[in-house]
Amino acid sequence: MVTDCNRMADQLYLSYWLRGFNEQNMLRQFEKMLALFPYSRLSQQGVVFRIIPLDYNQPAVFEQAYPSPPDLAAVLEAAKEFLHADSSYRLEASWDLWEREPDWRLAPVRAALCCFGPEFEHEPDDNLRLEFGIESLFLPEPGVSDSLKMVQSNIKSLLKLVHDVDDRLNAERRLLWSESGEDFYKRLERAVSGAGQR
Repeated sequence: MVTDCNRMADQLYLSYWLRGFNEQNMLRQFEKMLALFPYSRLSQQGVVFRIIPLDYNQPAVFEQAYPSPPDLAAVLEAAKEFLHADSSYRLEASWDLWEREPDWRLAPVRAALCCFGPEFEHEPDDNLRLEFGIESLFLPEPGVSDSLKMVQSNIKSLLKLVHDVDDRLNAERRLLWSESGEDFYKRLERAVSGAGQR
C-alpha cells in the first residue's frame, strides 16, 4: 500500500518551498535533488519510484523498481508520462548511516525524496521534501558508548546533503521538522550538551 512521506512517527524531514515552482519546472527541480542524493553503497535493494495522483488516499498510478543508484533519466522519463499539477512523485532509496544494533555499524537506512505538484493535497504544502530516516539516528543517546561520535558523523552527512541541495535550489524557505512536533534543533542541542557532559 502506498503511503505518504509522513507515514511514520519520529521521521526527520526537510521541506522546501521554491520560488516560481510550477507544473512546467517541478520535475527539473526534483531532478536536482535526486542527482545530489548519496545513494547507499551497502544496500542490496534497489529503489522504488511511485507516482500518486490527487492526494495520499489514492492508489499509485505508477510504481517501478530500479537498481541503486537509479538511472535518473529513466525515472524522469516515467515521471514525464504522468506530469500533472495534482500528482506527487516519490523515490524511496537508502543512504549509509551509523546505526546501533546492538553494536555500531554503517548500514543502509531507508530515505525518500518527494516532489509535490502545486495542486496535490498534502501537509505542510511543501514543494520538495527529503525524508532522512528516524530522528533518533541524529540524536546521541545518553550513556551509550560512542553515541555522540557516531551521531556526529550522521549529522555531517545530513548537513552536507542539505548544503548541496540548498546550493542548487532557488528556495524561498526550508524547514527541518519531525513527527514529534518539537523543534528538532533544540532537541539536538539538548542531546549533544547532555552527551558531552558524560
